[in-house]
Amino acid sequence: MSQIDLRELQSTEFPVPTELQDNVAITSLSRIYNWSRRNSMWPLLFGLACCAIEMICTAASRYDLARFGMEVMRASPRQADLMIVSGTVTKKMVVPIVRLYNQMPEPKYVLAMGACASGGGPFKEGYNVVSGIDQYLPVDVYVPGCPPTPQALMFGLISLQQRIDGQSLMDMDDIPWYGVGPSDPVPVPILGPDVIDPRQMELIRQQAQAAAAGLPFGARELPKAAVDVVEKAKKVAAAAKPAAAPAVAAPKAADAADDPEKAERLRKREEALARKRAAQGKSE
Repeated sequence: MSQIDLRELQSTEFPVPTELQDNVAITSLSRIYNWSRRNSMWPLLFGLACCAIEMICTAASRYDLARFGMEVMRASPRQADLMIVSGTVTKKMVVPIVRLYNQMPEPKYVLAMGACASGGGPFKEGYNVVSGIDQYLPVDVYVPGCPPTPQALMFGLISLQQRIDGQSLMDMDDIPWYGVGPSDPVPVPILGPDVIDPRQMELIRQQAQAAAAGLPFGARELPKAAVDVVEKAKKVAAAAKPAAAPAVAAPKAADAADDPEKAERLRKREEALARKRAAQGKSE
């Protein structure tokens, strides 16, 4: 206990005498909880691009992250508290990044390091780069720069510590992982129309070959069980189909001669009904 500055924990309306402040601390449970977490943030050991070089430099002896309790970078997401997304996030890499985030235990935080991780950077709107990791993960702190300096990353880490200091055990919005009730399901990456899922590469390759050969592509074959369900649903719908309505009598020639506008409306209605019947016949 001699190495701990108890003045950091003093958080009370009852003053402590100066001569006892090094030996006694009167504080709250939330303050102890936040103090212990902010001083033992273990980052996840992975990097993506040039920002990772600056992150490695920050962890070196010149800047010494050990002063903040963040020098223990873990190679396993199950032992990490902080994910530093350092570098360009490609559409191929966003899937394993989200998978690593899902494997981290609560409480966990995300720091977007650099312009690429924050908003796409110089590759924004590129064919293979996502426009910010915040479209897939909840980001707590953004560190601007291309790449950010080690001082900028340390400022972002200190900002994260200040955010942790403001959390309270009494507010479930601050610490939802301690709330009662059912847990939310594990989120999965929401892939947009231009994001390629590596698990579908064989299907994408087949469609590309069909498109190059001039054949129809893009229609996926349903499994046999799904085809049987569709056929059964069609039969049930056909059996429950009501009897066909009687055909509407054609307008009389006298009425058409008396009111040409009405005759034109009736003609268009008959054509629409004929097209509808033809479409229903094809679907059956």
